[in-house]
Amino acid sequence: MTFDHGNGPIGSAGAHFVLVPMMAQGHTIPMTDMARLLAEHGAQVSFITTPVNASRLAGFAADVETAGLPVQLVELRFPTGEFGLPDGCENIDMIESKGLVVSFMEACAALREPLMAHLRQQQRSPPSCIISDMMHWWTGDIARELGIPRLTFSGCCGFSSLVRYIISHNKVLENVTDENELITIPGFPTQLELIKAKCPGSLFIPGFEKIREKMYEEELRCDGVIINSFEELETLYTESLEQVTRKKVWTVGPMCLCHRDSNTMATRGNKASMDEAQCLQWLDSMKPGSVIFVSFGSLASTTPQQLVELGLGLEASNKPFIWVIKAGGKFPEVEEWLADGFEERVKDRGMIIRGWAPQVMILWHQAIGGFVTHCGWNSTIEGICAGVPMITWPHFAEQFLNEKLVVDVLKTGLEVGVKGVTQWGNEQQEVMVTRDAVEKAVYTLMGEGEAAQELRMRAKDYAIKARRAFGEEGSSYNNVRLLIQEMGNKTNACG
Repeated sequence: MTFDHGNGPIGSAGAHFVLVPMMAQGHTIPMTDMARLLAEHGAQVSFITTPVNASRLAGFAADVETAGLPVQLVELRFPTGEFGLPDGCENIDMIESKGLVVSFMEACAALREPLMAHLRQQQRSPPSCIISDMMHWWTGDIARELGIPRLTFSGCCGFSSLVRYIISHNKVLENVTDENELITIPGFPTQLELIKAKCPGSLFIPGFEKIREKMYEEELRCDGVIINSFEELETLYTESLEQVTRKKVWTVGPMCLCHRDSNTMATRGNKASMDEAQCLQWLDSMKPGSVIFVSFGSLASTTPQQLVELGLGLEASNKPFIWVIKAGGKFPEVEEWLADGFEERVKDRGMIIRGWAPQVMILWHQAIGGFVTHCGWNSTIEGICAGVPMITWPHFAEQFLNEKLVVDVLKTGLEVGVKGVTQWGNEQQEVMVTRDAVEKAVYTLMGEGEAAQELRMRAKDYAIKARRAFGEEGSSYNNVRLLIQEMGNKTNACG
């Protein structure tokens, strides 16, 4: 059964995009931006979700309705019980163990029939195109059955998408048994070496291999790729991705910039865990460029010992900071440590946010002078748009590739010095980064040295290029218009 929210029935004119995000905050948030972006350019959008995820999207639904944008939220019942998942477990951040990942992915694939049934009912405005997360391999069947294109969206940049494609389709890691063996990426346009553990696709989840194979098979059959990036940021890598995949790569980002002239930044993602007005008031009281912002995204699992070490490093740096700490099962002992003197010691220059934070709103404030990030692509591109240099602290997946892009290619950040991988879902107790390393990195990035000034200058330059690309007649702006035009033409040709 489906429930339609938003602006009622979609009209019959123009292209109609069906967006199917992966139910994980880092994958869903850029797709809400994509929905807004396509709708602002005149397309119609059906955004596929589930009841629990729809409740998280209440702010987004209210925003597009207020703006009068033709976006529908379509809720499909998520079959948790049929696949042995706890009731209400409808997002990856709700999965308690790696053992349930395969069940979760199978439950996603079971949405195929109800989604097909819903789309077949759209006679007034049949879908023109499906844009789905590359993990939703099963949407390829729907697109072929309806005779429409399916474009994939991975939420990664061109640089890391190219590495992942080369590794997966050339089976680069197949016979590598040592996690610390140095891998040279074959066919990459610039010299790139990584140890196996830091390569995408190296995370082992029992039973996931078959799903990964289906994803890669469907990737070869898709009709194009959507990238949340812009041409001027990584031209060499997006062009190489087109050549290797023989697919059109649409760079339409940075999509977070669709909030640049609005008050919707704070409602992006979950409801914030703190009072936004209080946060802004605190930031307003700080000098421009003086505050370091620390946030590791929604999935990164940082151990209590590492959080304490990070906090002590921030304290030792003597710089003002905003630190986002996720709530969770491990949180009580960190909470105890925070209350046992730390918060009192840093109260005049430190703000701690527990849970979800309005990251874009914070990053774009003039008081922010640096960003300690886990290097998820959403956070990375948001940092680029904000024009702030970064301290890179990758945990797993493609985050180590994003670190390479920021530090070695763009030269807008410096490494904190993460040597090992914090695999998602694994309990690791060791401290990866010492308080001294944190203090040194913060002191260097926020200092007045020549290297820091060059980082800031380059960061500001990329922020200007990002806004130019996204603005009227910029490269991303034109790509969105061409995308809508091309998909609309396909619909008219079939109609």
